[in-house]
Amino acid sequence: MTASAEQIKKLRELTGAGILDTKRTLEEFNGDFDKALAVLKEKGLKAAEKKAERVAKQGLIETYVHGAGKLGVMVEVNCETDFVAATNEFKQLAHDLALQIAATKPLYVSVNDVPADAVDAQKKVFADAALAEKKPANIVEKIVQGKTDAYLKEIVLLRQPFIRDDALTIQDLIQSVIAKLGENIVVRRFARFELGE
Repeated sequence: MTASAEQIKKLRELTGAGILDTKRTLEEFNGDFDKALAVLKEKGLKAAEKKAERVAKQGLIETYVHGAGKLGVMVEVNCETDFVAATNEFKQLAHDLALQIAATKPLYVSVNDVPADAVDAQKKVFADAALAEKKPANIVEKIVQGKTDAYLKEIVLLRQPFIRDDALTIQDLIQSVIAKLGENIVVRRFARFELGE
């Protein structure tokens, strides 16, 4: 089956894949758009993982102010070249990240930034609460794991669901932009200010 120009265009927009790769994948799956999309996204994620080791020292600092100056965010997003930093896709990502931080109040960029003693203390709180409810020991462990995962989703930017599409995490969003632009992208740091906090 021949892929239509409209399908190819839509897939390219969603995945950043090349025309030939998009066309071949669509034809391989007899025009099944969803299967082709899944395969191309997977290829993009693998390509993004390979780029993760590359140095990202260019980029920009994005700011966002909300509520007539009552809330502000500043985020540093790095890429490999100033050429990519000037693209609309990169600028949109930085803006989306600033909006995300303003809306969700994360405390850390990645799980690696969270102090181990803070996670251990939170696990103890979850375990004590489960034991106080007289949950069996084998269930307590599962409860603690589930609540710890939920806690990390709340405080870690990269783990949060994207506010504009909760089917994506922020990590997924960044990896999709890496796949489109072909460079490593890193959220270096951020600060969130709210009047009176």
